[in-house]
Amino acid sequence: MGAEQGNPMSMIFIFIIFGLIFYFMIYRPQAKRNKAHKQLMSELAKGTEVLTSGGIIGKITKITAESDQVVLALNDTTEITIKRDFIVAVLPKGSLKSL
Repeated sequence: MGAEQGNPMSMIFIFIIFGLIFYFMIYRPQAKRNKAHKQLMSELAKGTEVLTSGGIIGKITKITAESDQVVLALNDTTEITIKRDFIVAVLPKGSLKSL
């Protein structure tokens, strides 16, 4: 009496189920986030008020398409240079003045 072999079709079915779970739970949401971030990056322009991943709010004073760096003005006298990828949100105009 040997061990009973599983049906090969049931194994294929299980792999298909796991593949669908992986696609809908992991891949698809990540692809949506990437698309939204690319759209955000394309909307950046001089004068745009942004929020960085570190919580810094500033206005873009210098941005070039070929560079991955932007210069943010924190106030009238202070500017910093950050990588473009650290920008997480575009704020409505006037956000800096309201603080």
